[in-house]
Amino acid sequence: MGQKINPLGFRLGTTQSHESLWFAQPTNYSENLQEDKKIRDCIKNYIQKNIRISSGVEGIGRIKIQKRIDLIQVIIYMGFPKLLIEGKPRRIEELQTNMQKKLNCVNRKLNIAITRIANAYRNPNILAEFIAGQLKNRVSFRKAMKKAIELTEQAGTKGVQVQIAGRIDGKEIARVEWIREGRVPLQTIRAKIDYCSYTVRTIYGVLGIKVWIFLNKE
Repeated sequence: MGQKINPLGFRLGTTQSHESLWFAQPTNYSENLQEDKKIRDCIKNYIQKNIRISSGVEGIGRIKIQKRIDLIQVIIYMGFPKLLIEGKPRRIEELQTNMQKKLNCVNRKLNIAITRIANAYRNPNILAEFIAGQLKNRVSFRKAMKKAIELTEQAGTKGVQVQIAGRIDGKEIARVEWIREGRVPLQTIRAKIDYCSYTVRTIYGVLGIKVWIFLNKE
């Protein structure tokens, strides 16, 4: 049967680049990998805890990590960076100190930068978060999917596919529902496709959301 591969890993080296850039000896590789996970979790937890989110969208598109011997550079790509920048002025510094405590990096500097994503809904993570927020508020899944596709089309993409799996609308039997608009050529390696899978905890169980967005042909 059809073998499915993660569209991002499939395109590494052509249209896709790595989210983390660093070099490590085989002995320290696992530590570095765990450190990356800690950094990403720390940022997400901080934003969930400290920022009252109106639309249910945190707006983190992706988190890029670059490491040198004496520096860890973290770039947060956000759809709605107002959440972090406005409000309390010292938010980013607070986040930085939190992270330094978690990582106990004594001889390394930590640097956090925030970059705005121009069209937030061209990013699958933000779109998946939007759908998750809708599903948590008990909106019917078809409505949520259609609204998400509308938002993506307004952002100017060539195609989008959304899939929700699990106990949809609290039904006894789990099923998979999907909807596609435009074209999503998963087999074409030149096609720049952004993808994300996202789990959402609802009252009646865990649902999985997958989003594929076809941006353009390079």
